[in-house]
Amino acid sequence: MATVAKHIAALTPYPPGKPIEELERELGISGSIKLASNENPLGPSPKAMEAIRAAVPNLHRYPDGSAYYLRRKLAAKIGVAPGNIVFGNGSNEVIDLIVRTFMVPGDCAVVPEPTFLMYGKFLAAAGCKCVKVGLAPGLKVDLEAMRRACPTARLFIVCNPNNPTGTVVARAEFDAFLAALPAEALVLLDEAYIEFAGAADTPRGLDYLTDGRVMALRTFSKMYGLAGLRLGYGLMPEELAGYIERVRQPFNVNALAQAAALGALDDDEHFERTLALNAAGLAYLQAELPGLGLSCLPTHTNFFLAKVDQKLGDGQALYARLLREGVIIRSMRPYGLPDHVRISVGLPEENRRLVGALASVAGLAGR
Repeated sequence: MATVAKHIAALTPYPPGKPIEELERELGISGSIKLASNENPLGPSPKAMEAIRAAVPNLHRYPDGSAYYLRRKLAAKIGVAPGNIVFGNGSNEVIDLIVRTFMVPGDCAVVPEPTFLMYGKFLAAAGCKCVKVGLAPGLKVDLEAMRRACPTARLFIVCNPNNPTGTVVARAEFDAFLAALPAEALVLLDEAYIEFAGAADTPRGLDYLTDGRVMALRTFSKMYGLAGLRLGYGLMPEELAGYIERVRQPFNVNALAQAAALGALDDDEHFERTLALNAAGLAYLQAELPGLGLSCLPTHTNFFLAKVDQKLGDGQALYARLLREGVIIRSMRPYGLPDHVRISVGLPEENRRLVGALASVAGLAGR
């Protein structure tokens, strides 16, 4: 039997949100909705779908390994040089590339807790030490505590807005954090939800490319509704990007993903519709849910964290009861928050369905 390194054997698979198809197969129901994975409920841009259809006849060809046209369009759209961009098969791959490029076994990285679970998994798989730092009051990332946690840390990962809490750090906090870090430390600023963050004082990775240490991470999965095609990108100084390009696999971004992203970047109307839908959905849900036993945390994303009243059980119990109503949300037990759930904003009719299901579970049907 093959032997496996201890740090690999100790890993556990990432627990994804339950797919609709799996729920309906298990419970023999239909018409379910999913508000668990922070997806865009509007779906992909019509221009993205049109671009995908146009690209299908060429699927016998390998994709453009440098993503030439997408690289230049995205660079022009956000105001960076093409060499500042590293593309990945989802932003997950870019995290993995950063860890494999800049970390060696035994190196220390610091992350907040709770945060996106994959950071710790990539670090553990690379044989690195992951120091987890608890959040500050209000479930905000505590940058000062992170800075002090490991004086020899090679990498600090800051998810902003943070998943699963939806909170953001302020620009002044981030600037002070950067100024106090050792010159050799790198910072990964994960901005998967940055398009939803409206606060003017939210730091944005684009503003720190000249610092030389900051690498920002973005995705086409959330705002652009292309989660099924897996496309993300990193923004960083060209020198750092050049090192990652030596590690990156060729053809890691498929042809349909590149075509869809080109179309999506042209669809400002879809972008604005998504923002408006999300704002309205958040306002509705955060007004309705407190009366149904959920205390909602303010958020800067397309999801929110909610504490579950004891009368509904813990987060896992509520998640399981809502499954029987055909509604999928996310239990926060894997994140160390057993009395919380995370809920994504859906279409208006999906949001109303959630409210009705919670009323039924809480014994308030007909409310």
